[in-house]
Amino acid sequence: MVAVTDLALPERLTHAQAQPLIDAWTANPPPVSGGVWALDARAVSVFDSSAVAAVLALRRLAVARGLRLSVTGCPPRLLELAALYGVAEWFQP
Repeated sequence: MVAVTDLALPERLTHAQAQPLIDAWTANPPPVSGGVWALDARAVSVFDSSAVAAVLALRRLAVARGLRLSVTGCPPRLLELAALYGVAEWFQP
C-alpha cells in the first residue's frame, strides 16, 4: 500500500500505480485544510489516462466528505488529457 503523508501525485502515475494510490487515499484520507484537499501535481511526469482516473477518484472521495479538491501544478499534457475526457475544469486550483 502507498503511504499518504502529503497530497501529491507521484512522478510516475500509470495503470500500475493508480489503483494502489486510490486505495491509499481511500483507506487513509489526506489531511484537510479549510474544507479543501489540495493536490500537488507538479511531480507527475510519466502518466497515462490512469492519472486522470486517479484524480477523479480523489475528487469523488472529496465530494463524498463534503470537501473540495484543488489541483495545483498540473502539467500541460495532463490538462490536455483531462480536456479530452471533458473534465479539465476539475484539474484546476
